Amino acid sequence: MVEWIAQGEAEMLALGAALAQVLRAGDVIALSGGLGAGKTTLARGLLAALGLAEEAPSPTFAIVQPYDAQELRLPVAHVDLYRLDDPAEVAELGLDDYRSDGALVVEWPERMGERLWPDALLVKIEVLSDGVRRLTASLPPSWKERWPFP
Repeated sequence: MVEWIAQGEAEMLALGAALAQVLRAGDVIALSGGLGAGKTTLARGLLAALGLAEEAPSPTFAIVQPYDAQELRLPVAHVDLYRLDDPAEVAELGLDDYRSDGALVVEWPERMGERLWPDALLVKIEVLSDGVRRLTASLPPSWKERWPFP
């Protein structure tokens, strides 16, 4: 487990940008935390660093928002599972297909149940009483040698 602190929105965007620098095809970044914790903000920082010109919308209603190689240096599917009621619904989304040549950023991964990939980078975001975010990451082996934070 690795832990770090983000003081505000700018730092959350910067954390996403740092993860973008080491992101590669096949990766899954799973972001968990309550409503308003900063999951989408971190994802926006990552997408902007990969080349997205406009601000990424939250995929809450679309569930899966794909970005292709014309928009980003690496295709990414930004996924928000908040509205799913049953982990079995995840199979209908075809998320594995996005991993073949791109990466996934998944918000609310706990809604996947046992379907979450064992090689996913798990990042839990907790809002502390002063509004500061504490991020705790569980690094799978594929992330340990390229982890961008001290």
